[in-house]
Amino acid sequence: MANHRTVRLAKLSAAMIAPAPYSLEWAPSYIPRDVFADFHARKQRWAVVVAHRRAGKTVACINELIKHCLSDQSKMGRYAYISPYFNQSKQVAWDYVKRFTREIPGTKANEAELRIDFQNGSRLQLFGADNADRLRGLYFNGIICDEYADFKPSVWVFIIRPALADREGWAVLIGTPKGKNSFYDRYTQAVTGSGDWFVIKLKASESGILPVTEIESLKAEMSEMAWRQEMECDFEIPIQGAYYSVCLDAARTEGRIGKVAADPLMTIRSFWDIGGTGARADSCSIWISQFIGREIRVLDYYEAQGQPLAAHVQWLRSNGYDRIQCVLPHDGAQHDKVYQVTYESALMEAGFDAVVINNQGAGAANQRIEAGRRLFNSMWFSDSPGCLDGIDTLSMYKEKRDELRNIGLGPDHDFASHCGDAFGLMAVAHPMLMDVKWKEIDYSNANRGII
Repeated sequence: MANHRTVRLAKLSAAMIAPAPYSLEWAPSYIPRDVFADFHARKQRWAVVVAHRRAGKTVACINELIKHCLSDQSKMGRYAYISPYFNQSKQVAWDYVKRFTREIPGTKANEAELRIDFQNGSRLQLFGADNADRLRGLYFNGIICDEYADFKPSVWVFIIRPALADREGWAVLIGTPKGKNSFYDRYTQAVTGSGDWFVIKLKASESGILPVTEIESLKAEMSEMAWRQEMECDFEIPIQGAYYSVCLDAARTEGRIGKVAADPLMTIRSFWDIGGTGARADSCSIWISQFIGREIRVLDYYEAQGQPLAAHVQWLRSNGYDRIQCVLPHDGAQHDKVYQVTYESALMEAGFDAVVINNQGAGAANQRIEAGRRLFNSMWFSDSPGCLDGIDTLSMYKEKRDELRNIGLGPDHDFASHCGDAFGLMAVAHPMLMDVKWKEIDYSNANRGII
């Protein structure tokens, strides 16, 4: 008489030939938590899963992908798991993928590609949003985006969404809040019922996943802000030390992020933070804006890592900014170590008007930040994909702290600092470059009457 394991594997083989509705027989070692039952049974094309740490959202989503791979009858089903970084996908999800597919007959694991090939022709592969261009040209039937709060909005707009179009594929965005960024926007869209969305929000105090004693212990050890963000899924908590979180919240509340048109009669300018070439070089960041009276219209944003100046110039021209004025930081006048030219001279030779802003001296970084905060209420931001990328990155521009001494150490030189520096240059340069000069009223001789 066949033992239980033999019978179970026989059922798995049969399921390959004639897929049936989802059952645990397809993932013998996966036992779904009750809170994910509705998620696995959903019919909506799009889904948002906001869940506290250790809720099991990654495990649930990996098994959701496996379910679809096994039930796909097209013989060419393609499914993807994407996290913010490729190495993160490998460390967080790859072991889960291998664990839950190990007992499925006919599966083949490719360690180099982080890919599982199924007997029915389906394929499950892991990617990183840090190299999203690798996904260009590929099609997918379903995609899981893990820790979506760390994705650039343009990855969805230009890469993920088009990759699902011809197969009418589905997508699930999962993660824990990090302020009001693109993940918050998708969550809000799902909650308001705009489109075919499924949404679930799991708070640690309500999910029943963690023991009560563990919850009490975590609350005692974590700050209130950290607890509310990481365990209670509160989008209202900004990133700790973020310089522009309050300003960005105000811009959203006041409707200053939306349709913003360029004035064809006024100068359009690009404000640069100069990067370098090579895989480990700093990113080049560029904000596009106009100064119109006291109003600043922020139109676009661009960022690229390790690319030569020609790539940045090509982006400007391909987006209609061929007559733009390029405003550079002080190092724009420094000679390149290889080519012995300056960014200023190279841009002028390419036909652009270039201006170099002098170094602000000691405390320059803080001066730029304060100038940005001071002028933020005068700024209106376009909702173009590039500009939304910039807004998200700017929201993560934060102070570096010495936790032992509990003191600030100035801006954290991470991926967001280049965006923050270019933004600060725009604010510092504003009084020097205003297209309309406002005449100050002289009150010294006004001793009577109405002025």
